[in-house]
Amino acid sequence: KDKSCLKQKDDEARNPKRFERCKSLYCHKCVCNSMWLIIFEFWGDIAKDFFWKTNHTGPFLDYNFDVTKGEIFIKFMEGASTNICYNILDRNVHERKLGEKVAFYWEGNEPGDALTVTYRELLQKVCRFANVLKSQGVKKGDAVSIYMPMVVELVVAMLACVRIGAVHSIVFAGFSAESLCERIMDSQCSLLITADGFYRGDKLINLKLLADEALQKCREKGFSIQRCIMLKHLSKEVPWNPEVDLCWHALVRGASDECEPEWCASEDPLFILYTSGSTGKPKGVLHTVSGYMLYTATTFKLVFDYQPDDVYWCTADIGWITGHSYITYGPLANGATSVLFEGLPTYPDVSRMWEIVDKYHVSKFYTAPTAIRLLMKYGREPVQKYKRESLKLLGTVGEPINPEAWHWYYSVVGEKRCPIVDTFWQTETGGHVLTPLPAATPMKPGSATFPFFGVVPAILNESGEELEGPSDGYLVFKQPWPGMMRTVYGNQQRFETIYFKKFPGYYVTGDGCRRDKDGYYWITGRIDDMLNVSGHLLSTAEVESALVEHQAVVEAAVVGRPHPVKGESLYCFVTLTDGVTFNRTLEAELRKQVREKIGAIATPDFIQNAPALPKTRSGKIMRRVLRKIACDERDLGDISTLADSSVVEQLFHNRCRMAV
Repeated sequence: KDKSCLKQKDDEARNPKRFERCKSLYCHKCVCNSMWLIIFEFWGDIAKDFFWKTNHTGPFLDYNFDVTKGEIFIKFMEGASTNICYNILDRNVHERKLGEKVAFYWEGNEPGDALTVTYRELLQKVCRFANVLKSQGVKKGDAVSIYMPMVVELVVAMLACVRIGAVHSIVFAGFSAESLCERIMDSQCSLLITADGFYRGDKLINLKLLADEALQKCREKGFSIQRCIMLKHLSKEVPWNPEVDLCWHALVRGASDECEPEWCASEDPLFILYTSGSTGKPKGVLHTVSGYMLYTATTFKLVFDYQPDDVYWCTADIGWITGHSYITYGPLANGATSVLFEGLPTYPDVSRMWEIVDKYHVSKFYTAPTAIRLLMKYGREPVQKYKRESLKLLGTVGEPINPEAWHWYYSVVGEKRCPIVDTFWQTETGGHVLTPLPAATPMKPGSATFPFFGVVPAILNESGEELEGPSDGYLVFKQPWPGMMRTVYGNQQRFETIYFKKFPGYYVTGDGCRRDKDGYYWITGRIDDMLNVSGHLLSTAEVESALVEHQAVVEAAVVGRPHPVKGESLYCFVTLTDGVTFNRTLEAELRKQVREKIGAIATPDFIQNAPALPKTRSGKIMRRVLRKIACDERDLGDISTLADSSVVEQLFHNRCRMAV
């Protein structure tokens, strides 16, 4: 660790120019410098597999994680220029001769509704729609909002944006009109792409009606989108405004299937994706071009042990980061064949997923613990109706998997012959950061195991001190990797406050973590005011805000309660206006209010009448106590700081009157 040690002199003697460059950018510890040399070689070799219009001229990777030393930044391959769409489509078609290879098997909501798209067909569709976007005045750097179901056209729309250098902002089709409006306004989108509607199981979602409502809300708030392109997915009659609305099919009919890509700088914006924030306002995570491309391509290839004859299926929605990284960009960058699924795992019956595995001979399968726990309830028989002989690897994503679900997945679905990769990562990380490597990492049910190449985790205590050996604390990362977020869109200060100010010099994940005696990492859950419901990160503040907008509610507090399928459920405490009676009708109204403000995924599981909330003398709500009440745990610990301890007994009493 002494900067005058022999190891440093050795490195310097072998390659003085490279060492001097590294030394000027990073710390002087010889171990760190040696590691950086390895990282440069590692990512430099991977970069050679991609096309670059111009090569990088600055440092390969430059960064600052310490807010006390200036603005936080991460820069990767500055000076280089490329286009992701070109790398994942044109090169696969023209250089790798994969034009006739299937890019996607699309499986619709209804069995028998299916479509096959080759790489050549996908490239043509993307070029046509890229030309459509250009004809509507969309240019490099413009933001485009996409609000669509899981159809091939969703992939086409996002890659068409990328091809012309526009920035896509995909909004999950399960979000409400209010949520869509908020995201459109924050990203200042110039155009909206949507569909008439879709079926989720047997439930019809009128997407166009929600899109129209969102655009109206935008207008009321002083922001106007002039164009909305709608895909006729169901061919149902929908309201139509000829001054704003345009038909996807009519536009692409006359468009050319050739479109020159726009060459983008490495650190040009690629996409914005909104994730819930602890303040209640969603934050627009911004990813950039080169680093994200290399990181998703590499993590997909190594974590899933991708082979050219694999058929891969990620069951996520593209409206989330998992769908961005491991349905679209990572698989296509490797020339993979993927399944794109519109439906539900339980529709029309609980065997649907295994039917699809057999139908397409899926070899690599990636899903959420929530789905596994849901299907566990129905036992082995629905799984064993199908052979699943093609399966070689199973993966999990979205939340830590409990050991019981892990063993069922491994024994029943994989028949004890498929390794499980339990991956930990975030919207912000862009790709896997803690993960096993299949058949190389000894598995421990429930553990995300070890860091991916170039990722350096640490566990800190409340004082910001690094803990060694077996320990429990805050999970942080000590250095960047190419695919991590660059900022919160339009709000650098929020980016620095959320991720870097608590522990200067570290990226703070917001998750707790335990490291065991073997060095394995175990994610223990969120340590901020966030909940992980069915793999979806929700802000308690956002749900509380939706509840108090109801005229009957003067105050609300939301906590998580363990749920056997969803992992966590929403348990809400509401304090009502004087004279208002708490009843089933009001409960239904409050649930409806949250659904309309945020979306169905945020619907409260429990709403409890709280004449008052447990607060300290300074007025802070003691959520620790509320979590205990939600779980009916009487061991409350120290509550001496409560202003009125009688509130607690009243809340326990009200809880007992609920059908919990």
